[in-house]
Amino acid sequence: MLLDPLADAMSTIKNAENVGKPECIIKPASKLIAMTLKVMADLGYIGEFEFIDDGKSGMFKVKLLGRINRCGVIKPRFAIKVAELEKWERRFLPARNFGVLILSTSQGVMPHTDARARGIGGHLLAYVY
Repeated sequence: MLLDPLADAMSTIKNAENVGKPECIIKPASKLIAMTLKVMADLGYIGEFEFIDDGKSGMFKVKLLGRINRCGVIKPRFAIKVAELEKWERRFLPARNFGVLILSTSQGVMPHTDARARGIGGHLLAYVY
């Protein structure tokens, strides 16, 4: 608990999806969690999310769409090159063109498909499918 806020956020989303809840609350909030949620929302895995200021670190209210089979963080956060993306896809995703790896790059947090198109590597953060 709270040793890795991103891992807590991903497990909260996964557990709420498994139960079938329409939304979940993620706390504490951070910029990294916000950027990861934005990538997931852009890809259609979650609905919209909003930041709620509670006077402390804040929290996110996330609307769930029921499209996530599994999600989680990748520990340790491996530094990878563009040429190594295929290896990590085989390790964490169930099939080709199914699911996404989320990377933290020098140009921001993005899915592995965008990183491959731009030709940049980064650190692995999470996977979603």
